[in-house]
Amino acid sequence: MGTPEFAVPSLEVLAEGKLNIVAVITAPDKPQGRGQKLVASPVKQCAEKLGIPVLQPTNLKSPDFIEELRSYNANLQVVVAFRMLPELVWAMPAYGTFNLHGSLLPQYRGAAPINWAIMNGEKETGVTTFFLQHDIDTGRIIFQETEPILDDDDVGTLYQRLMVKGAALVLKTVRAIEAEEYPSVPQPAGVEIHHAPKIFKETCEVNWDRPSNEIRNFVRGLCPYPGSWTVFQGKTYKLFRVKEEALNHTNSALPIGAVDTDNKTYLCVRTKDGLISIQEWQPEGKKRMTIADFFRGNKM
Repeated sequence: MGTPEFAVPSLEVLAEGKLNIVAVITAPDKPQGRGQKLVASPVKQCAEKLGIPVLQPTNLKSPDFIEELRSYNANLQVVVAFRMLPELVWAMPAYGTFNLHGSLLPQYRGAAPINWAIMNGEKETGVTTFFLQHDIDTGRIIFQETEPILDDDDVGTLYQRLMVKGAALVLKTVRAIEAEEYPSVPQPAGVEIHHAPKIFKETCEVNWDRPSNEIRNFVRGLCPYPGSWTVFQGKTYKLFRVKEEALNHTNSALPIGAVDTDNKTYLCVRTKDGLISIQEWQPEGKKRMTIADFFRGNKM
């Protein structure tokens, strides 16, 4: 059960491992682009190439879907980047249902664990497989693998590594369950937990009245998607790559949020404790570009 690109390597590795994948469940096709043409999810496209039956329910509690799902008589269900399942679905197989999550549970439970780990300045994250139960992301842990968060990582680079590492962990988990030799450990209780709620556009605006390192983590934790943004001179700009800079005698008197630029090679914004140099951004209605490219046709 999965929908986006993140779930594709897990499906592929299970198929390559000669496991009997009786069906794939994914989201319905969605209209995209100017023509609003229906486009299949990455998981559906992969399943069709592998010749695996695909189910695309709009209602996971529908009697017709439940009946069809039960007809496949699956021993185990694997969830990677899918929506919440009703108990009727996740409790159906004899061995239950496990999920791959992009964090070291219990930390960063929620819809956007990769984003929030970077935004909070974490130095390490990972992937976890765990059995589903009633409360989201709280089930018994099967396996975990750690992954360092590099200083120049953004969501795009970390996503790619966790996607591959997660696929290997999914195969390891299925093999262990198949052999009936696997851990099933309750998540630690009584620890301070960072959550990873869904991210909305309105919460992606940069607050310049924060320390520079926090702003940098915020920008890279939202890059390339959904993208942090700010408004300059009445226009919205998405930020993709920024750098911390120290204050000097010429710009130390700038108020927070003010711009220091030569209109040629650099654009810096005053923060609570220094400067943020914007390296790459996307002006409203235009493509992503470097600041130097921007200044070839624009002035601030």
